[in-house]
Amino acid sequence: MKVYGTDICIDCRNYKAIQKRRGFEAEYIDIIENTTNMKEFLKMRDLDLVFEPVRENHGIGVPLFIREDGEKTFDIDVALSWIGQEPVKEEEIVERR
Repeated sequence: MKVYGTDICIDCRNYKAIQKRRGFEAEYIDIIENTTNMKEFLKMRDLDLVFEPVRENHGIGVPLFIREDGEKTFDIDVALSWIGQEPVKEEEIVERR
C-alpha cells in the first residue's frame, strides 16, 4: 500500500503513529518533501475522479491510501482492511481536532 500525506496534516500524523505502533509496512510519500512528490500527487488530484468531492470542498486530499491494484480511498479503516489490519481504535488516535 502507498500512502500520500504530509506532516502538517493531523490525519496523516495520526496514521503515521498508528503505523509505527502496529508495525506494518506501507510506503509513505510526503507530498511536500520535494517537487517530484508534489507533482505526482497533484497530477492524481487534478485528474482522478476520487478527488472530485475533495476539490469541490477545497480540500487537499490526504492521507490518500492506494492499494496495490490501484484502488484509492481516504478512509483509513478501509485501507487498513486491505492489509489485514483491524479498524482504528479510539485510544490509537494521538491527536484530536
